[in-house]
Amino acid sequence: MVRRYADAPVDRAVVDRALRNATHAPSAGFSQGWAFLVLDSPADVRRYWEATTDDIDAPDSWLAGLMTAPVVVVPCSSKAAYLARYAEPDKGWEDRAEARWPKPFWDMDAAMASLLILQTVVDEGLGACFFGVPPDRVTALRSTFAIPDDFDPVGAITIGHRLDDTGSAGSPARRARKPLDEVVHRGRWTGR
Repeated sequence: MVRRYADAPVDRAVVDRALRNATHAPSAGFSQGWAFLVLDSPADVRRYWEATTDDIDAPDSWLAGLMTAPVVVVPCSSKAAYLARYAEPDKGWEDRAEARWPKPFWDMDAAMASLLILQTVVDEGLGACFFGVPPDRVTALRSTFAIPDDFDPVGAITIGHRLDDTGSAGSPARRARKPLDEVVHRGRWTGR
């Protein structure tokens, strides 16, 4: 996750490739209930920050770094698309009951699509960061960019040319990755 970017534009073909790859993420019932708001002009990127932050003229160091990204992608999920898809005859549910879902697959599928964007960007030698949209700013984000009510932003992804940095306190540059034997459990959960 890159939190500060060089002052250089991103090739639109790279962003388009990342978005094409995102649409190949798995989706429950092939619902494809995702959409991506792409902000790649300085004016649109600034409008994003104006809608989602309190003070873009005096940001903290984390936000100041993210604001240097020339591209912001807002992945969105549509619960309505999944509920409608699973009410179709081949799925066997006649209602659109959200209670049938053990987890919000609409958000999970949008997250998997987001991961494909991140991986594509890294494969292209660029940097990116996925982060959340403050809940109290979602309404302003929706209004600013006319995001329809049946799509919910699941976060935002900044994209740009990475700068060398030491990373944040929670980054792999400063914090060790957990070893596999602590996170992989074969056959049964052990070690507790």
